[in-house]
Amino acid sequence: MAGQFVRLAIKLAAATIICVHNHPSGVPTPSSEDIELTKRLAEAGTIVGIDVLVHVIVGKDRFCSMKEQGFF
Repeated sequence: MAGQFVRLAIKLAAATIICVHNHPSGVPTPSSEDIELTKRLAEAGTIVGIDVLVHVIVGKDRFCSMKEQGFF
C-alpha cells in the first residue's frame, strides 16, 4: 500500500505527502499497522525525494500526530 501512495505522489509531482485517517473507535492511538505503514511511507518518500509531512489519526474529539509522537 505504501508503494501505491508514493507512485501517486510521483505521478502528481508532489513535494510532500500528508496522511490523515480516522479510527472509528474514537481512540486515535496508532496501531502497529499505522506505525509500520507510516515508517514505510517515510522511507519510500526519502528514496524518491518526497517528504511525509505528517500523519494524523483522528478520533472522537481528539487526534494524534504521529510525527509529533516520534513515530517517524
